[in-house]
Amino acid sequence: MRLPEIVYRRLQPADLERIGEIDRTERIEALYTQHGTRLEKRAGDWSATPWSSEGEGAHSVAYQRAECARHLAAGALGLCAFEGERLLGLGLVTPHVRPGVAQLAYLYVSHGHRARGVGGHLVAELERFARDCGDATMVVSATPSENTIRFYLGRGFEPMVEPLPELYAREPEDVHMQKRLA
Repeated sequence: MRLPEIVYRRLQPADLERIGEIDRTERIEALYTQHGTRLEKRAGDWSATPWSSEGEGAHSVAYQRAECARHLAAGALGLCAFEGERLLGLGLVTPHVRPGVAQLAYLYVSHGHRARGVGGHLVAELERFARDCGDATMVVSATPSENTIRFYLGRGFEPMVEPLPELYAREPEDVHMQKRLA
């Protein structure tokens, strides 16, 4: 059986209505705590469930739509990944959050499609967008799960000595990373 091809394209405003199609479930057995550039790993069970279709809390579809819309209103550029008609990945980059600095503002790939190159392709294209806008560095406030941190480290991101204060204020438990763009 041949799997449908994954198609990438720029985010359209209507795509935000489909964000609930992304399956964020993940078994998470380790998280990192950041101490400057040093990361401390701790074991536990912080597994992620699907986004809720009810309410507006941080783990709801409504919240995810609102966060993406907030970034788009701030000038973010977006890229989507589709398998057939299904949205399976979405990434956003906001250029110029500081002079020469872009923010990888949002990245999700559906469970079952991770570790297959989808996230890597989205990040590479978002880096290209940031470079095309004139930014030389990209920062990300990464969910501190072991798989997420391994993903970003594998793409050349490094923990920051001091995170951008405005990003730290929004996400103090995240691992704040940066990458010099070639």
